[in-house]
Amino acid sequence: MALTAGPCVIESEEHVLFLAREIGRIAGPFVFKASFDKANRSRGSAHRGPGLKEGLRILAAVKSAGFAVLTDIHEPWQAEPAAEVADILQIPAFLCRQTDLLTEAGRTGKVVNLKKGQFVAPHDFWLAAEKVASTGNDRILLTERGACFGYNNLVVDMRALPILRETGYPVIFDATHSVQLPGAGGGASGGQSQFIEPLARAAAAVGIDGLFVEVHEAPERALSDGPNSLPLARLASLLAKLKQIDGLVKAES
Repeated sequence: MALTAGPCVIESEEHVLFLAREIGRIAGPFVFKASFDKANRSRGSAHRGPGLKEGLRILAAVKSAGFAVLTDIHEPWQAEPAAEVADILQIPAFLCRQTDLLTEAGRTGKVVNLKKGQFVAPHDFWLAAEKVASTGNDRILLTERGACFGYNNLVVDMRALPILRETGYPVIFDATHSVQLPGAGGGASGGQSQFIEPLARAAAAVGIDGLFVEVHEAPERALSDGPNSLPLARLASLLAKLKQIDGLVKAES
């Protein structure tokens, strides 16, 4: 089961290199995730990150340190420069139906990780993958991250995982955004990080190809998504449990 992990947003070069090395020490080979820009923050004044140019410079330093890199793009013109550094381009959940964004990401030839929108049924998500594949690029990952359940809440329907698998593309479970409480923090998103492990264990039991977790050494100080981030100190324990479950499930299949 592949691991993608890192902070929500780049806070500094020193910080991302620290986290990349610490996660690598715990997990072994993994894909490092951090955003150079968070264009969908609740408040216009919230921290967005260093921006494309500086952010990609920092991510290039992470890559030079020996780590694979994933970052998200929000506009079609960002695809090409981001692809010069990132191994995986991620399409944010809110933008998963934006045709121009999907096709530009596909044209780079890079792996494209599609985050399923909270508003999209799993049996409809193949349409997003089809847009990327129309460019001739079938290097596609599908990531489940919960669905809207009333106001300020998400719920994970584990049936989504085998439904997504029917597309033939690898399926990833985002265990941290799945516990997010969108907009519930008084102008920011809240979260229930205590449910990261139960949901991740359930997803591993259903069967997944990879786990996505936002990790921070001090979530209470994180500049974005702290309430739904996994504390770094809990990562080793979580991965050990998931490895056991994953091994059992895949041995039986």
